[in-house]
Amino acid sequence: MIRRALLLLALLFAVPAAAQPSTGPCGKAEAIGDGWTVAAPEEVGLDGTKLCGLEAFLKQWPTANIHAVVVARHGKLVAEHYLSGRDVRFAGEGLGLVHFTPTTKHDVRSISKSVTSLLVGIALGDGKFPPLDSAVIDSFPEYASLRTPENARITFRDLLTMAPGWKWNESADWLSVDNTERPMFEADDPYRYIWERPVVVTPGTLFNYSGGATTLLGGVVARTTGRRIDDYAREKLFGPLSITDFEWLDFAKAKEIAAFGGLRLRPRDLAKIGQLMVSGGMWNGQRVLPEGWVAESTKPRLNTEGLLFYGYQWWLGRSLYRGRSVDWIGGVGLGGQRLFVLPKLDLVVAINSAHYSGPLQGIIPYAILNRFVLPAIKD
Repeated sequence: MIRRALLLLALLFAVPAAAQPSTGPCGKAEAIGDGWTVAAPEEVGLDGTKLCGLEAFLKQWPTANIHAVVVARHGKLVAEHYLSGRDVRFAGEGLGLVHFTPTTKHDVRSISKSVTSLLVGIALGDGKFPPLDSAVIDSFPEYASLRTPENARITFRDLLTMAPGWKWNESADWLSVDNTERPMFEADDPYRYIWERPVVVTPGTLFNYSGGATTLLGGVVARTTGRRIDDYAREKLFGPLSITDFEWLDFAKAKEIAAFGGLRLRPRDLAKIGQLMVSGGMWNGQRVLPEGWVAESTKPRLNTEGLLFYGYQWWLGRSLYRGRSVDWIGGVGLGGQRLFVLPKLDLVVAINSAHYSGPLQGIIPYAILNRFVLPAIKD
């Protein structure tokens, strides 16, 4: 995952987050003409009083730097909370103190990977992406000199499941010489950098989180469609979802979209991605994703380092709900970016924050889901 320079992190936390009133009383969702139907929590089987507790909870954690929480159920937006806090863009630009609103874009960081996976599915449905079990390097003929028997075994399915088998380390600090992702981000040619990595494990057998895997997926979408992936996304994904205000940033030097982490969306638009997953690829009665792609891409494929499973660039976990386990599909990004999708409960929770260092970036999003949203469900 991406870690920015220590100086920027110091700037980020120099001033604690300041609470800002939500859009409406107790997080009431407001209609702004962006495609969402809004409703009161009670209309979709949620206890509005319990959801109200979320606002006080967020304000008591200023150092967690939570910026936005959006909740949708049964296809309707029912709650949204926005606060103020310092932020840093993906490329390292300090944004200072930002007063977040329903129309403020936010980095989604590695949730970009999950969105890239959706574009792979769309391109497959359009007949413009290679078979998933074909060799990836065949789509990069200009790097034929880097082809080896080992890397020729890497398939697109291996990339989607974060199991290409090459030597890659994103657990080291962003500034560490041991970090593999930073040199890729700063390289003149990120694709060459990736193909120069030695394969040390049989592809398809071991999960190892890698922005390089998503970078190759995004690069092939661009090559096979003849479009930059932000342009392809605008037409095929964001347009149908009425997402009109987004950014997808480039690598530091290469004029290529950073598919692995450069996407910026409004929180309400991030929640639309979740609603698309809940509804099996449909949005407001229109099919956006190929039929069956959501089910295919959210099957557990590999164990991760923890208790989660991994699909096609989606994390797969579970929470406790009324004494039993309930599965969720997760988009996860550095700093506390979370998209929780719970198909069995027809529920979506989108969270943005800027806690890029320390455990709160994981603890607080889970608390929002497990302590406030799930207990609010009445039916």
